[in-house]
Amino acid sequence: MCGRYVTKDQAAMERAFSVVKPWWRFEPSYNVAPTQSVPVVRLAEGEREGVMLRWGLIPFFAKGLPPKYSTINARIETVETAASYRGPWKRGQRCIQVAAGFYEWHLSVDGQKRPYFIQVSDQDVFGFAGLWDRSYTTEGTAIESCVHITMPANPLLQDIHNTGKNPHRMPAILRKEDHEAWLVGTPEEARATLKQYPADLMYAYAVSSKVNSPKNNFPELLEPSKGTQTAMQ
Repeated sequence: MCGRYVTKDQAAMERAFSVVKPWWRFEPSYNVAPTQSVPVVRLAEGEREGVMLRWGLIPFFAKGLPPKYSTINARIETVETAASYRGPWKRGQRCIQVAAGFYEWHLSVDGQKRPYFIQVSDQDVFGFAGLWDRSYTTEGTAIESCVHITMPANPLLQDIHNTGKNPHRMPAILRKEDHEAWLVGTPEEARATLKQYPADLMYAYAVSSKVNSPKNNFPELLEPSKGTQTAMQ
């Protein structure tokens, strides 16, 4: 599961994802949290657009009301069949939730739960494979939202992410060469891009527990935590 992550500046994201229509407006964030508006890349009239969507998918049938259950992560095992996600999957409403790193929590042998910051070493910014949907309120207002896909963890995340309701999971991180297939490919081609990111292309280190509160959002959150293990590979 991925419940917090980091974004870079808008210009960097537009360059990395070849955004043609930058409708989005955002500043770097060091502690992106569920229900916030987050930057997403999707296809519109054959071109990539950058938009801000609510993180936590509200299905089209929900009349604009967020479900009582969490919809920030969609499990790869059920993304094609779960009630909230099978519609966007069948309609090809795929998107890329852009990021520059993410957090997971580790329960250490001393019983302490510590956040770790995880990055990929071969991409300065990267994207989670996601789905988006549009739901209308009873007043007719359209609410657009997104969810990203998770899968069983690679060896690095298997070790780090060992706590919480859904341990030993990781987000589906797209390789740069797979962006196009995820956005415009057939369902079979898109499904083939959902692979564990190689553990040897990722690194992680412990950070401050200040990450625990989404009210904290400043660059110092990314500094290695003193007195703890600073790298896991």
